[in-house]
Amino acid sequence: MIYYKSQREVELMRKAGKIVAETLELIRNSIRVDVTTAELDRLANEYILSRNAEPAFLGYRGFPASICASINEEVVHGIPGPRKLREGDIISIDVGAIYENYVGDAAATFPVGKISPVAEKLIYVTRTALETAVKNIRPEKRLLEISRIIQDYVEKSGFSVVRQYVGHGIGTKMHEDPQVPNFVPPVNERKDVVLKRGIVLAIEPMVNEGAYDVEVTDNKWTVVTKDGKLSAHFENTIAVTENGCEILTRL
Repeated sequence: MIYYKSQREVELMRKAGKIVAETLELIRNSIRVDVTTAELDRLANEYILSRNAEPAFLGYRGFPASICASINEEVVHGIPGPRKLREGDIISIDVGAIYENYVGDAAATFPVGKISPVAEKLIYVTRTALETAVKNIRPEKRLLEISRIIQDYVEKSGFSVVRQYVGHGIGTKMHEDPQVPNFVPPVNERKDVVLKRGIVLAIEPMVNEGAYDVEVTDNKWTVVTKDGKLSAHFENTIAVTENGCEILTRL
């Protein structure tokens, strides 16, 4: 069931989203060689709490941290710890915050120092796929049209879209209907939705340098590319408005 958000609810989600955006900016400014992902998690946790919000990920289905920190071939759900960032790494940071019971959710992939040309292109393509999708969101648009825009752009750029993990509706719960695939599923698996004012979505392309196949590591959380090649991840929380849409997770 899709929950359509009122103007008041969107305002609360806008506040949650701003906290998420500020947290991502804090982390972006803290990324450097030899910083640990645990330190980035600590900074995020402290900042979210200082804004009278709660980390949405901490304890969610047992997740042990306030951010997901996924490095290089890690796609999503990387668990922060003692690992130090190295020159040439790319790191995807996913942040969620709960403000007055409403959730904001966003992610971005950042370079650590000087990175390879293919890593630069991967980050650019993933970010642009999200931006292009958002520009096309408006009432009466079909959700799978947005999915097709992401898939077409990514594949024409020479990369692949992860199939096993998708975006989602969001509100008082982290994951609500509808699911938001970054690709067009096979005909027998399609569940299309006509976008309406009040729908709020977390759109999050996950893009791999190589094949789209992924697997979960032994910690039962961290998702990695099967071929060991790089992956990037960008996400924003988007509200469908009367004439278009609004990014709720922006500074």
